[in-house]
Order: sequence, then C-alpha cells, then structure tokens
Amino acid sequence: MIEIKNVTKRFGEKTAVNQLTVDIPTGCIVGFIGPNGAGKTTTIHMMTGVLTPDEGTITLNGKDIVKDPVNAKREFGLVPDSPDLFLRLSGMEYIQFMADIYHIDTETRNERIQKFAKDFGMEDALSDRMSSYSHGMRQKAILIATLVCNPNIWILDEPMTGLDPASSYLLKEMMKEHAHNGNTVFFSTHVLEVAEKLCDKIVIINHGNICFNGTLDELKELHKDKDSLEEIFLEVTRNA
Repeated sequence: MIEIKNVTKRFGEKTAVNQLTVDIPTGCIVGFIGPNGAGKTTTIHMMTGVLTPDEGTITLNGKDIVKDPVNAKREFGLVPDSPDLFLRLSGMEYIQFMADIYHIDTETRNERIQKFAKDFGMEDALSDRMSSYSHGMRQKAILIATLVCNPNIWILDEPMTGLDPASSYLLKEMMKEHAHNGNTVFFSTHVLEVAEKLCDKIVIINHGNICFNGTLDELKELHKDKDSLEEIFLEVTRNA
C-alpha cells in the first residue's frame, strides 16, 4: 500500500505538486495520468526518495520514505521514465547488482533471470554492455531486474515506451498477475487506451493538483456524455 498525505514540492516559486493526497491499496493497478508537466514524474521521484517533499508524508507499506529510506526502498521496484542507466555495465551485471541490493539468493535469482530473459527475448544479449542496447532493450533489462527482485510494489514510469508489441503485452499480463496476487502496481502512462483496459483505479493530475481519484466506472459515471477515457481526460484537464 502507498499512502501519500498532503505532499507538496516546490522548485523556487513554482509549485510542481500541491497538497497531493492519494491512497493506493494493495491488489490493484493504478494508472497515474496527466499532461506533460502535470507533476507525475515529480510525484514518482518523491515516492522513490529521489526528491524530498517540502510538506507531507509518503509511506510504502507503512515505511516512511524520508524517515526510513532504506527499508522503504526495499518495498518497491522502479522502472524509470528513461532507461539510460548504468550503461557501462552489461545487462547481466545490472540485474545481478539489483538482485544484490534486494538480497535475492543465488538460486532464486538465477531461476528468475533465466525465465525472464527468455520471456523478453534477451537471452543472447545480457552479456553485452547496456550502452550497446537499443532503447527497448535497455527497458527490458531494467524490467527484468525489477521482476527478478520481485518487490511488493511496482512503480513504473511510462514502462511500455520502446517495447515491442509482444513485450508490451507480456508486461501488461505480468502487471495483472502481480496485482491479482495481492501486490500494488502504480504506473504513469500517456497511452490512455492502455490505462482504460488495464487499471482498477485512475488518478488524474494537472498543474500539480489531483483532478480525479477513483475507479474508471466512477469516472465514466461523472462523464456519461463521453465515450472513452481519452475524451474524459481531455475534458477533465481542460477544465482543471
């Protein structure tokens, strides 16, 4: 479970996130959507300890990301919006590095690496440096590392960018399974069709403020004249 309470983040005179309050329960997939510059990535950076909130608190399965950062960070796996990380490492070195951080035993990690490398078609590439990978291959390596560590909470920032259709489909099925098993999936996306088909809850943010927080059915009930999440999103953010 993720609990965000009255969180604010300012950069100089600009308020990027304003008094944000959201509870994200276990066992569901939550889509975090909003226009460019709405505050999505800033919020994710605060959730993961990259940025410190100016006000408010964020807890991950009861662990405060500011007061107890090490234990809080063990609760989640992050797929960031850019996969351009640790490019001097090979894909395997990066995955092993992450598995060490999460204290995954050798037998378990090797079984998982073998499985997910095969699933994502990366068996012959993991020995190569990540600097030689395409954008999509880097994304796959980071996804595999997260899956190998298998944290309770997945925080995914535009996770399907650069993935081929087969890998994108596989990731969506894994997200469903992870939530079905009583875990939490929180992901941002600009692909509203994916959010509409995949999410149990939708959180819409614009100008640092929450415009909507609830189920897709609740959102559609408020906008009965609209046929799709895309149309509802445009109306909600236009009027925010």
